[in-house]
Amino acid sequence: MNRVMASLVLFALLAMPVFGQQNIEQQKIAYLIDSVATLQDATFIRNGTAYDAAHAADHMRLKLRFSGSRIKTAEDFIVYCGTGSSMSGIKYTIRFQDGHSVDSATFLHRRLAEYEARFNNSKP
Repeated sequence: MNRVMASLVLFALLAMPVFGQQNIEQQKIAYLIDSVATLQDATFIRNGTAYDAAHAADHMRLKLRFSGSRIKTAEDFIVYCGTGSSMSGIKYTIRFQDGHSVDSATFLHRRLAEYEARFNNSKP
């Protein structure tokens, strides 16, 4: 094996865990957005205006796209895309049908913990 080929093989072997971890984080982010999008009878309050679940999820996707490479993990996503307005600094809240409210960061952290518990419990 020539030196260039050996370098490429070494790079591929070293990069595999990083790329694999990035894929796992992208799956977590997709799960979080889907958790928002599929909430029934919930209202999302963003800067004082109420939105339905689909609009809230679309807004998070838009913020994710604009964040570019800054978002590397699901935790980054929660902090930069799911917590509050970067313009006004006002936190996002979710109001459920029964009237109780929770800030979106709390909701997303709970969902992330559920996802990770399920993922970790499925490992042999």
